[in-house]
Amino acid sequence: TDVEKGGTSSISVNDSKLGLDYDYIVTDGVQYPHVTAVIAFADLDGAEQMVDLSGYSSATLRVKCTPPNVLAFYLHSFDSRVTDPGNFASYRLAVTLFSCNSEWSNVEIDLRHLNVPVWWLDKFKVIISDQHYRLDKIVAFSILASDKGPVNTRANVKISELILHRHDWRYAWILAGLSVFAWLSFWFWLFKRYTHSVITDVKNKLQKDRPLMAYQQLSIEPHKDTEKGRVLRFVATEYADPDLTVEKAITVLGINRATVNEILKKELGFTFTTYLNKLRLTEAARLLSEKDNASVAEIAHSVGYNNVSYFNKFFKNEYGYTPKTFKHLCRSDGVGELRVPRTSIQDD
Repeated sequence: TDVEKGGTSSISVNDSKLGLDYDYIVTDGVQYPHVTAVIAFADLDGAEQMVDLSGYSSATLRVKCTPPNVLAFYLHSFDSRVTDPGNFASYRLAVTLFSCNSEWSNVEIDLRHLNVPVWWLDKFKVIISDQHYRLDKIVAFSILASDKGPVNTRANVKISELILHRHDWRYAWILAGLSVFAWLSFWFWLFKRYTHSVITDVKNKLQKDRPLMAYQQLSIEPHKDTEKGRVLRFVATEYADPDLTVEKAITVLGINRATVNEILKKELGFTFTTYLNKLRLTEAARLLSEKDNASVAEIAHSVGYNNVSYFNKFFKNEYGYTPKTFKHLCRSDGVGELRVPRTSIQDD
């Protein structure tokens, strides 16, 4: 109490086993009248000891006051610069105020954000900005009543519970781990679904172009020297020539441009240039799906493209994937097992 300062404030404890129940009177005989109920930590022999509360973030008091009151909650912590274990007042203080009334209520104290009072810093000549206190070396906590509450009036305080709340980071890490696992699983599933969709698309493209890759079922007339037969056979056998153009075909076959394009348009639905590129790219797709050791450049040259960049561009426009990606997808999920007959011309 404030008796040492000449005050007449008093406090008497009614119960300290099932809870904390005490009566007090704060008198106004001195400048800072007060009474304090201190709960100190001790070992089994009753000797004072310090405890580590750094794992706790808050404390909850279940309290009621008669009459309504404003009280102060203090933590008393060890300060290596000023604390003398034989002088309880030299433990560093950290405080917060709370109100209570005649009905039971829960008061939550944030243990990590208390204030070190200026008068304590002045008393022990510590700079005012030093608001640090150690939660790992707590010797006691206390409830102080002052002239901020009832004065010259008997008052009562009852505290039925004190609960310290710990942040157990293990659960947070477990939850975070489960969340990460769930997200990774979701993205893995999404990636697998996307990959499956892409591979299915590649299979469909290969299957769709299979007749063209085999060069089958071309309705060539029985006479092999007919214009239609000569044009189809010439393109099917010379497509790998990088210098092959419609002009060269006209010169070799002795057939005019209009007739060449008319035959190809009627038979396959393409002009000479379009059919030539289609044939080259389809054959390239077959080679990419079957030949593991052949590079993209080697395959490009083998089907008549001297410029690999152009080949990559045309191939992506045709199949939606670069040759390298297409080759990888073909080797995934057994697409490469699709085998297509090599060039053959069937005469009906």
